[in-house]
Amino acid sequence: MQSSPTQLAAHLQRGLKALYTVHGDEALLVQEAADAIRAAARAQGFVERSVCTVSGAHFDWSAVLAAGRSQSLFAERQLLELRIPSGKPGKEGAAVLQQLAAAAPHHPDLLTLVLLPRLDATTLKSPWFAALEQHGLTLRIDAVERAQLPAWIAQRLRLQGQHVPSGEAGQLCLGFLADRVEGNLLAAHQELQKLALLYPAGELGFEQIERAVLDVARHDPFKLAEAVLDAQPLRVQRLLDGLQADGSAAVLVHWALAEDIRALWRVKNELAQGKPLPLALREQRVWGGREKRFERLLPRLGLAQLERWLLDAHTVDGIVKGLRHPDWPAHPWQALERLAQQVAQGCALAR
Repeated sequence: MQSSPTQLAAHLQRGLKALYTVHGDEALLVQEAADAIRAAARAQGFVERSVCTVSGAHFDWSAVLAAGRSQSLFAERQLLELRIPSGKPGKEGAAVLQQLAAAAPHHPDLLTLVLLPRLDATTLKSPWFAALEQHGLTLRIDAVERAQLPAWIAQRLRLQGQHVPSGEAGQLCLGFLADRVEGNLLAAHQELQKLALLYPAGELGFEQIERAVLDVARHDPFKLAEAVLDAQPLRVQRLLDGLQADGSAAVLVHWALAEDIRALWRVKNELAQGKPLPLALREQRVWGGREKRFERLLPRLGLAQLERWLLDAHTVDGIVKGLRHPDWPAHPWQALERLAQQVAQGCALAR
């Protein structure tokens, strides 16, 4: 059975299942979900805890089965925590997971918690993962994207008795915070805790937040590509400045941006040949948030414009690799800025 992190607290109040699976790359939220399950288990008498971390192809899976069968002399109930950082248990591990899942409902004195990273579509359809879903509760921890971050911050502030002003002033505060912590939820949590320590419960003004919060954003080339397609020039500039300050490779930043331009051009070509948009997107491996952006932009972007962007991306590819072009800046980051802002402007006109 699947559930969401927001429903976990209510579920735990109703009673415990014998098997829980938590998967996702958002370390803070995975940790919080696991902590909530552990706390509920302790309250129900699962005070004995065994932790097994799957590392390498030669991991001894028999130790997992042995841990599940062992009985403590001093505690009748046991929590078995199985961590699989790679998300790939292998053939032997898959069989053990299916065995554990099938046995879980029949062993009320054993609670199993499986921790996994974000899983790809193939793994989500695997028999071992299906067994975990069938016999227990599965929590999928999705990343908090930039558009969701202000609401997430506001909700966390409310939990610690604080809030920002209403209206535009409050949105300015939340946007400022989101810009400083984007892509680094653990740091966001720490910054919010700092606000709780520095200021009493109640309303927080912009100056208070600005004095307290550091710029702890992790700048990601793929977030830059998203900002370009979303036609957000100020965010594009901030991400470019951050990537350069972080020492990111200009070649990698260019690749992330150029990959979206190439994909837009390929899909547009296939549409011109009569192929349905969903099929064209799937063939170009475009899905998720990227798919929604493509669906919004492609009907309004012309093939000739995409071809110009593709040629410009080819020019900038040479610049970031040391070549020069008479019509473009010689500095790689200036050339990247011009390309990114040019595409962002075109996307703004296409909205």
